[in-house]
Amino acid sequence: MAQIFHRSTNTIARVSIYGAVFLLAIGGYVADAINFSPYITDVNNERTQPVPFSHKHHVTQLGLDCRNCHTSVEESSSAGMPPTQTCMACHSQIWLNSPMLEPVRESYSTDTSIAWTRVNAVPDFVYFNHSIHIAKGVGCTTCHGPVGEMNITYRAQTLYMRWCLDCHNAPEKYLRPRAEVFNASYQAPPDQLALGRRLVKEYKVQSLTNCTTCHR
Repeated sequence: MAQIFHRSTNTIARVSIYGAVFLLAIGGYVADAINFSPYITDVNNERTQPVPFSHKHHVTQLGLDCRNCHTSVEESSSAGMPPTQTCMACHSQIWLNSPMLEPVRESYSTDTSIAWTRVNAVPDFVYFNHSIHIAKGVGCTTCHGPVGEMNITYRAQTLYMRWCLDCHNAPEKYLRPRAEVFNASYQAPPDQLALGRRLVKEYKVQSLTNCTTCHR
């Protein structure tokens, strides 16, 4: 019986199969890279605000504690956005005529909230509680990045589920003493794992990875 296909057909078929697998792998890599790019995640992208509030100035240079403004962070699921009255507690006495602070003064005089641009947010189907993380020794900068160095606040982490699970699976890598939770310049010590394992026991930290922990 005469040969129907040319001998090169086998080579072409093999190259086609390997090529398809290679292209799928490349496509998956590119899709994953795009999914983690700042274009999608907003990581490291400074968000324009109605007032250019500088955490670096207030936290690092002036030494204000996070709780001065985010007053509910230790008791509530929400860290809380400071009302204009909080800003004016200081700025009714200093920088009184600064053009940059005109939106703050207008907000105070009209009793209208400032329309801040949200920087860090999880989807509506995700439950996140600030107070429990603080009680267990998770520092502000662990999730929010080097806030004390931010002139304009940006998102430091993707807030993707796999990022959350990295901590939930191995909390000892990230925990710090409760006294250091609000320390914006805190650096993990060389013996972080030993410290973390001790704090896991002391603070009774559980590696909660059940779906209902966050999806309720």
